[in-house]
Amino acid sequence: MITRLFVQLRETAEMIKVSHSVFALPFALAAGALAMRESETWSWSTLFWIVFCAVTARTAAMAQNRLIDAGLDAENPRTANRALPGGRVSRGFVIGLVVVSSLLFVVGAWKINSICFRLSPLALFVLLAYPWTKRFTLLCHFWLGAALGLAPVGAWLAVRGAWQGMATPLLFGFAVAFWTAGFDLIYACQDAAHDREAGLHSVPARLGVSGALRLARLLHGVSLALLISAGWTNPHLGWIYALGLCLAAGLLVYEHSLVRTDDLSRVNVAFFTLNGLVSLVLGGLAVVDAMV
Repeated sequence: MITRLFVQLRETAEMIKVSHSVFALPFALAAGALAMRESETWSWSTLFWIVFCAVTARTAAMAQNRLIDAGLDAENPRTANRALPGGRVSRGFVIGLVVVSSLLFVVGAWKINSICFRLSPLALFVLLAYPWTKRFTLLCHFWLGAALGLAPVGAWLAVRGAWQGMATPLLFGFAVAFWTAGFDLIYACQDAAHDREAGLHSVPARLGVSGALRLARLLHGVSLALLISAGWTNPHLGWIYALGLCLAAGLLVYEHSLVRTDDLSRVNVAFFTLNGLVSLVLGGLAVVDAMV
């Protein structure tokens, strides 16, 4: 029984891509660090609960995604061997993971402050509803972006406990939302044909791979503009953050050079490796700038 549990935990960690938490978490920490700088307080406890909520929320969301999409994954040759359709993880185990992770997220929000606790059901709704959006709207990519964009806003509220001074976290939030939607478009290009056959709504299925890649470039341009605006409007973001912006811009340009309409073989590198670096570099340097 213990061996079976260990196997399910290992397969689940791979299924929900725990490593992908790197996408939004650095921006959440950057927003939290800036909020602490402005309030002239530093709390390791608050930072712990920000990380705790980010990880549990994402775990609930990804487990829910794999649960709802298990049938679709089984029909798609690219995803048919995932843990749930492959039978290596049981539906009951994944349902339990969604429930436990959601409850832990709410507990974490309660431990932070009252406003985060009151908003936690709304955040969970945005996160857990995402898998259904591709059934009825092309905006599914933007819904995913909004889900990740909540992270810096939530981190700011975790520190400040109020809505005042929200310009920077909102700019971060919208930047993360557009950036996420852009790289999700790139990732979804792999399944354009399958999505059309399955009647799913996605931009690549509707506009084709070429149209989706053009839109992804536009969205990443908007994201960079918002991140530049955050640097201009926040007095605690200086040359270190500016260096991060330059590096992030270079990484995004390189990302788009890897994927072409007639060659999607390097989508995984563009999707995970480079976007993970964008978040780590820019978010990490923003944290450093907030602390010095």
